[in-house]
Parts: sequence; structure tokens; C-alpha cells
Amino acid sequence: MTTTPATLIVVDDDPEIRELLADYLGRHGYRALVAEDAEALHRLLARETPDLLIVDIMLPGDDGFTICREVRRTSEVPLIMLTASADETDRILGLELGADDYLGKPFNPRELLARIKAVLRRTRTPSSEPEHTRLVAFGNWRLDRVTRELIDSQGERSPLSGADFQLLQVFLEHPEQVLSRDGLYELSRGRPAPPLDRSIDVHVCRLRQRLGEDAQHSQLIRTVRGAGYVLATRVDVLP
Repeated sequence: MTTTPATLIVVDDDPEIRELLADYLGRHGYRALVAEDAEALHRLLARETPDLLIVDIMLPGDDGFTICREVRRTSEVPLIMLTASADETDRILGLELGADDYLGKPFNPRELLARIKAVLRRTRTPSSEPEHTRLVAFGNWRLDRVTRELIDSQGERSPLSGADFQLLQVFLEHPEQVLSRDGLYELSRGRPAPPLDRSIDVHVCRLRQRLGEDAQHSQLIRTVRGAGYVLATRVDVLP
């Protein structure tokens, strides 16, 4: 049985990097397409449905932030951002806009490959998911773990990005347990948190917004000062 390779699109204005990554990812079993800017990406997206985007922040014309913002208006396709800036603000802004992960330049292609595999693992739903575990109820919400959609009390559905879905999954698997930031990072991303990394705070903020809450009045995901976060409600698996 043959498996269709995942389609990746690399958006970078450096032709050497585009060629290097396309060749490297192709040798590791991926179908790698390239675009030099936002306009070229939009042309590709008009005829392709990629499994993941890899987008450099610094691009001519529309930058990576603009691309991320526009993509998130219509799609939850996983997105990894590349940044040459050492400023944490760039990384935080990318995550706030809906990026699933980020990687600083220069980088080892093997590390990017590991990030790609991790993001695809998080965002692809196994076809063997038992049907009886599909819906999970918590508070006034339900999560459809097959379609990766939140369902509100009125039955309205809204899709989650890969990063938001995986973080919510971690909370649902550990209800009413205080989880540290480092613990949440490792459980949701499959690797230890970098020193002083605060990206989990950004993702928790995004997830709260999806649940109609804010940090000051959150009843579902509560901050435990000096310890981390807790999903402060019971979780029920629905038949």
C-alpha cells in the first residue's frame, strides 16, 4: 500500500534556501513546492492543497506575518514560521497570528525536518480513532476530535489550528490538574521547552479567546499563580 507524500510549500525569497530545502525535503519523502513571495504562494494555493506551509517572516512585499494572517482567515493548514530575528517579539506575534511553530535562522535542516514531522503528527487525525471517543464535552463546549472542531452550546462548529487543538487535547487529557508551562509545552509539542520560552502563554491566550474567555475572567482555563494552568471543569467522553 503506497502512501501519498505530504505536500509542503516553502516560502522564502532566498533562492539558495528554497533550492536547498526543496531538495532536502524531497529526499526525505515529502513533495516540496517553493514560492519566493506572497504572490507566488497565492498562485500555488489556487491549485494546491498543502499539508503544511513553511514561511519566512522577512519577505519582499507582504511579509510572513501578513501571509499568516491571510491564511488563517480561510484555512487551518499547519504553518511553521522562519525568523532571522533574535527578538522574541517576532516569534510571539507569529504564534498570536496562528502559526503552529517557529524556527530561528540559521537552522539545521534536520531540526526543521523534526519540527515538520512533529507538527504533522499533531495535526493529522489517525483514521483509526475509535468512533466512541470522537466527541468530548467540557463546560458548555464539545470537541470533535476527528474534524478538530469546537462545538458551542448552539451546535455551531469552528475549526481549530493544529497548535490550538493539541493544547486543548492536553488539557482535556489532564482535567482539574495543574500543569506547568514546561509540562504543557512538552506534552503538546513533543519536545522540551527552550529556556525562558513563553510561547505557551501565547497559545493559552489564543485558546481562551476561542472559548470566549479572557485571562481576567477565565472559568475554564485558570491561571495558578507560580505553577501554571488548570482546566477547571470535568471532561466527559460522549457516546
